[in-house]
Amino acid sequence: MPRVLYAIQGCGNGHLTRALDIIPLLQARVEQLDVLISGPASDMPFPYPVRYRCQGLSYVMNRRGGLSFTKTFWQLRLPTLVREIRQVPVGSYDLVISDYEPVTAWACRLRGLPCVSLSHQSGVLSRRAPRPAEDDRLGRTVLQHYAPATEHYGFHFQRYEPNVFTPVIRQQVRALRPTNEGHYTVYLPAFDEDTLVHSLQRLNPTVRWEVFSKFSRRAVTRGKVRVLPVSADAFLDSMARSAGVLCGAGFETPAEALFLGKKVCVIPMKDQYEQACNAAAIAQLAVPVAHSLTGADAVLLRHWLDHGRPVAVEYPDETAAIIDRVLQEQTRLVTAPTLLHRVAA
Repeated sequence: MPRVLYAIQGCGNGHLTRALDIIPLLQARVEQLDVLISGPASDMPFPYPVRYRCQGLSYVMNRRGGLSFTKTFWQLRLPTLVREIRQVPVGSYDLVISDYEPVTAWACRLRGLPCVSLSHQSGVLSRRAPRPAEDDRLGRTVLQHYAPATEHYGFHFQRYEPNVFTPVIRQQVRALRPTNEGHYTVYLPAFDEDTLVHSLQRLNPTVRWEVFSKFSRRAVTRGKVRVLPVSADAFLDSMARSAGVLCGAGFETPAEALFLGKKVCVIPMKDQYEQACNAAAIAQLAVPVAHSLTGADAVLLRHWLDHGRPVAVEYPDETAAIIDRVLQEQTRLVTAPTLLHRVAA
């Protein structure tokens, strides 16, 4: 049985959220599993032991809904990154699996070792995955080379090709029993609290909102808008009881909201190519896509509030079968052949 290094991008919660279901499956199938996380400290607790923690590469958002290229550049400590790439012991493992984690990916590339990508980004990079109408050559190049891999297994909103699978919906979400208590759950981490409250109140002063803000340290109520600090459990509870979800064009949150049967609207982060690709993909499911909270987008959002409907999706629980397929194809290890038929190409 192989020794596996599972490397996770820690910037944002989506990669770590997916890892909560993937790690126990790997632990049950391999001789040794070590976990590496790079990037800033996460908002969510992580219940598994982490062997390596790295600075890695991360981005900084401004409070107007986009990336801050200046702050992103100045927080980059290149000598530390280079040292981490040189020192991470990727050669000590039979298999390196990367969820868009750059330190191990580049360490493998420089040593001529295989690196298997198991990530949403691999789904986005599929040639058959949707793209935004306006190409972003720089963004596309960064997405392709941020965490290079020799093999790709991806997740996306739909299964565009045999190596692209529907989202990993964690067991905690699958166990929820959704209801509709009338409020709308909001997670737009690129916007500050004042901007969100002001804009949401103008959209419809009678609608109740539950806003989760990374800039808020305590729960406050401002009219019909309740602002809460980011909390994984509180957010899931709010989403399960909501009438709809307004969120960024990331991957895990929209996918989980769709799975729970909520009507969804997304606002992609500005100057973020991956989110532009996600927006193009989710628009194919007839999910509305706004680009701001004002102007013509405010009209779209009001229409969504008044007339929006949930979009039916089918996201089966096939994570175990995907892990078996990756291990079989990459290490010639057959752990549970009967499961492979569920995700056979």
